[in-house]
Amino acid sequence: MAVRRVLKMGDPMLYQPAAPVEKFDTGELDGLIADLFDTMAALNGVGLAAPQIGVSRRVVIFGVEANPRYPHAEPVPTTVLINPVLEQIGGEMEEGWEGCLSVPGLRGLVSRYKNLRYTGFDQRGRPIDRTVSGFHARVVQHECDHLDGILYPMRLKDIRLLGFEEALFREL
Repeated sequence: MAVRRVLKMGDPMLYQPAAPVEKFDTGELDGLIADLFDTMAALNGVGLAAPQIGVSRRVVIFGVEANPRYPHAEPVPTTVLINPVLEQIGGEMEEGWEGCLSVPGLRGLVSRYKNLRYTGFDQRGRPIDRTVSGFHARVVQHECDHLDGILYPMRLKDIRLLGFEEALFREL
């Protein structure tokens, strides 16, 4: 459909909770999801949330086979997740470097739950229920944070754990 403009950190819409999707399998929802995928692909993202393109709905997409922004990431299945609910499994946390299309050029070391169960719906309204770990769990938590008005820098324990990619990863 279309590559949309991604809102940048500082835009008030990124800090607002998104509204739930009430109708599935509609042309409007299909168009939004197509735009999300087109935008994510154009920017080499691994995930994108509807609020990032200015749509206040609880819709995220994610998936990666190989990505130059995350060269060592394990594959994550391509997923449309609507009205998600996250449930941590155990309390084990894992630190990892995150980037965001709404915070371009920067990376931050963020602690996330290592193991996670997520439920929700696909664009046709069929239920999704998965238990995941590692990078997959991190991506889901990052994208779902956008639905609650949270950007990853807000999760940093120390601002010194945030920096420009070219300064942090000179060897890449």
